[in-house]
Amino acid sequence: MKNTRKILSGIFLVIAVSFSFSYKSDFFEIAKQIEIYTTLFKELNLYYIDEINPAEVMDRAIENTLKDLDPYTTFYDEQGVENARIAAEGEYGGIGASIAFRNGGLIVREVYKDFPAHNAGLIPGDKIVKVDNVILKEHDEQFVRSLLKGLPGSTINVQFERQGELKSLELERETVELNPVPFYDMIDDEVGYISFIKFNRKASQEVKNAFMDLKAQGMKKLIIDVRHNPGGLLGEAVNIVNFFIPKDRVVVTTRAKLDKWSTTFKTKNEPLDLEMPVTIVIDERSASASEILAGALQDYDRAVVVGQRSFGKGLVQRSRKLSYGTQLKLTISKYYTPSGRCIQELDYTNRNLETGEIPKFSDGDVSTFKTTNGRTVYDGGGVTPDVLVEQNELSEASKKLLLSEIPFNYATRYYFKNGKIEPPKTFKLTSQDFNDYQEYVSNNSEEFKLDSEIIFAKSEELFMEENVDAKNELSKLSEKINSQKLALISENETRILKDLENRIVNRFYFKEGEYKHKMLFDDEIKEATALLNNASAYHKILD
Repeated sequence: MKNTRKILSGIFLVIAVSFSFSYKSDFFEIAKQIEIYTTLFKELNLYYIDEINPAEVMDRAIENTLKDLDPYTTFYDEQGVENARIAAEGEYGGIGASIAFRNGGLIVREVYKDFPAHNAGLIPGDKIVKVDNVILKEHDEQFVRSLLKGLPGSTINVQFERQGELKSLELERETVELNPVPFYDMIDDEVGYISFIKFNRKASQEVKNAFMDLKAQGMKKLIIDVRHNPGGLLGEAVNIVNFFIPKDRVVVTTRAKLDKWSTTFKTKNEPLDLEMPVTIVIDERSASASEILAGALQDYDRAVVVGQRSFGKGLVQRSRKLSYGTQLKLTISKYYTPSGRCIQELDYTNRNLETGEIPKFSDGDVSTFKTTNGRTVYDGGGVTPDVLVEQNELSEASKKLLLSEIPFNYATRYYFKNGKIEPPKTFKLTSQDFNDYQEYVSNNSEEFKLDSEIIFAKSEELFMEENVDAKNELSKLSEKINSQKLALISENETRILKDLENRIVNRFYFKEGEYKHKMLFDDEIKEATALLNNASAYHKILD
């Protein structure tokens, strides 16, 4: 029955996607292709000599249908719909921990202070191998992840590995609220700081609460940090922009294929503050709603944008209900900031289907637009900061290192080796710590390989297969590659140590401690603070 439902939902998906192209194809051609696919699927299922899994076949058909579109057009099965709802609503019944599925178990990546996982004693690095009577390595990731979620008040028993020792404990699930504003505080007597990480349904209210609290503490200037914020609900971005600009101003305009989905979003309420100096901190992972916020306040000259160029996602998605509780989230429009610019970076329409290469709008001729005060801004390629905070470009070796499991595993090792560290506002790693880290990288090379090392390993296998004796030469080459890899990492010592500091502080002092550490040592926050404390420099940028 489940397979049949998947088959039907997949067929309806094909129909839905096909109709999205109805302006290019006539109805008969669409109906013809759908009928061909349906009859082909039926014949395969009935007569193919080997047993086939209809659900897997349909899943591949759905994947192939969508793979040449943009990555935001996605099919959700029933569980995917529920996960999307949780992300939007901001709460679920669970244990209060961030987890990752690795090697047949669930690795605890982060625990949230005062939630069940923390209260019961789980810590980052623990590997959950059994939930109640279910041995995790015998099941797939989706099923395994679902075991930790459930009704608040219900209990589960987990068995986990910690530093080679097997332990057990009982957890009582509770409602876990995903606060989009994990931290806010006063940096000095006048500058307030608000970081928020997601535009879910709670975002604007939580930002407002933080703003009002900081203002009561004497805040006269504000830093809003949306680095690593991937966006979310467009309406929440509009609400937050409204806190700082007057009622009935355009925040964003969407333009779709269908007129009914082309909309102009304006502010609807009286603002919280029209005069307070504001800086918005962004980076290359600030996307979508984060870019609407930064772009709109930049266009109205209401805030100075600090940091690095944002991601460049100028596309808007809407979910469409399909059969049997499934959904299709598809791109329906592009959005434009008040000045008229679209900041979309990647041109998915002109993707090279043979190579997979996607051209960038910013590589061509970009258009110029004007802010309210007449400053020049550009479309294509995200939001460009008014104050660019330069960062040393990461080598390919450093990029791969930061994306590997090594930083997480080293932080786990550091936690058990040291037991305690200095408070967040004074903790710093040294060059000696970096040397220790490099030694750890060298000793755990299997967790972190460059493309050249992967090719080299295959060459070694080929030499052995063909009985070519080059053992000494290969050994020397391997040592040289490893040495150069470490040298490339050394070029980015400062950024790598900052990443480690944040991870380690989080282990001992949770997310709150990590932000307290950043407020003092983060380059972008220091730049934004200095700018706000220099009124003439701040106004010179905007005027």
